Amino acid sequence: MKRRLFALPLLACLLLALMVGGQPGSAKTLPRPPKGFFGIAPQTELTELDARYMRAGGIESIRLPLLWSAVQPTPRPIYDWSGFDGMVEVAARAGLRVFPSVVSPPRWAARKETMLPVANARQRRAWSAFLSAAVARYGPGGEFWAQHGGIGVNYEPAISVPVPIREWQIWNEPNFFYFAYPVSAPQYAKLVTISSKAIKAVDPGAKVVLGGLFAEPTAKGKRGMPATDYLQRLYAVPGLRNRFDGIDLHPYAVDSEELEEMTEEFHDVAKENRDRPALYIGELGWGSQNNFQQVAFEQGILGQVEQLRASYGYMLENARRLNLKASYWFSWKDVAGSCTFCDSVGLFRAGPRFHPKPAWRAFVSITGGRARP
Repeated sequence: MKRRLFALPLLACLLLALMVGGQPGSAKTLPRPPKGFFGIAPQTELTELDARYMRAGGIESIRLPLLWSAVQPTPRPIYDWSGFDGMVEVAARAGLRVFPSVVSPPRWAARKETMLPVANARQRRAWSAFLSAAVARYGPGGEFWAQHGGIGVNYEPAISVPVPIREWQIWNEPNFFYFAYPVSAPQYAKLVTISSKAIKAVDPGAKVVLGGLFAEPTAKGKRGMPATDYLQRLYAVPGLRNRFDGIDLHPYAVDSEELEEMTEEFHDVAKENRDRPALYIGELGWGSQNNFQQVAFEQGILGQVEQLRASYGYMLENARRLNLKASYWFSWKDVAGSCTFCDSVGLFRAGPRFHPKPAWRAFVSITGGRARP
């Protein structure tokens, strides 16, 4: 994709203005965020250095996909947790909480990864068993923490302070065909019901969070549904509101003003249904390239900073009213060749080294963290 070329003198002036605007005392003081508010949704595997940068920068939580297909590739009740274990361990050693989005049925359970595993009793039993095993492993007092607690033979230092997983997200963007097809609120309601039973049977204090809903997919019918309509249909399912503790929105928007509108409309659905669940912003972000005419979620280097500051300002100022518990910037680093704006949505440029963009320093100025470990 082509990038716009800025005249060097103009760019220099804009950068100077950005630096001046970021000086201490020039910005409005934002309200103190809830504990665990600042999160990240990375596109790449988590390394120890990633975790150290995140922790230094004020990030407290990472949203990671937990792939059923990777953990249980065959119908046998044998689970290979090694891949997810590695990320949980790296996160825990840095004091980061993991917020898993549980997705992706294996081929033996469903023909496609976008199929919700509720069509028959075999799917429902297998999904419930997998969830129960996951909570037993990573929840309070779980197998993972026992294995890393210094008991028995260990070749790595013990994790002195466990960070058990207490929030479990059921699927990702079930209102969008890219992750769920056909899009069906009644089918997803069944998934939430069996998931909640499985999770809370193991950890009664765990929180069940609905899969992050894509605010306004352009696809319609079986391929997509606006987040507000989808949530309204979920509330219409008798008894379902008692099966979840949190709702999640992915307000991908042209700018922060539209993000505010999307968030308020989504919150209003819960309010109109006399509910006050915890609200999560599971993904938000803008790219730093300058393809605005081609990709609505790209704003350029300085535009990324502007939208980041404005969106976090709105979220922090309204967190208490919205019952907003956490927000996750998408994403950590750019990834070339991915989605239309994933190649520039990171706070760092692509690659193993850490080349921060101006958005990283803007982010750190909001969290009160440090730009480097």
